[in-house]
Amino acid sequence: MRILGIDYGRRRLGLALSDEDEILASPLPFLKRCRIDRDLALLSDLIAEKNAKRIVLGLPLNMDGSCGEMAKEVLAFAAALREQTHLPVETFDERLTSAEAERVLVQANLSRKRRKGLRDSLAAVLILQGYLQAASHDREGERTTD
Repeated sequence: MRILGIDYGRRRLGLALSDEDEILASPLPFLKRCRIDRDLALLSDLIAEKNAKRIVLGLPLNMDGSCGEMAKEVLAFAAALREQTHLPVETFDERLTSAEAERVLVQANLSRKRRKGLRDSLAAVLILQGYLQAASHDREGERTTD
């Protein structure tokens, strides 16, 4: 089953898609934000095109684990996305993924302009890959406890 990963931002949505086996996350081009109804419609089209059956949305918790303004905005977006797509929408702790994405891009010696275009999609990959690894670990734990 394919899973769509989203790194939520007020200007752009970073996007990533899993493979059918839910092992590997690959980047998709980011979506430049406009209006919520347009954003949701474009995401619905992408979900149908890619045949995604679940959505994972990065949740930017504060370092102490509490929900700040941005996390509350993400939760509201998740609810709207659930209503629009009728798919399961899960959140995944994304603390430090944007910083990690930036670090990787700087180490790759990319220009600031080039990094800007890749940062959101790479952050979405990191969110989705973390989710896939956690889900795989959970499935392995279920097998060993039976």
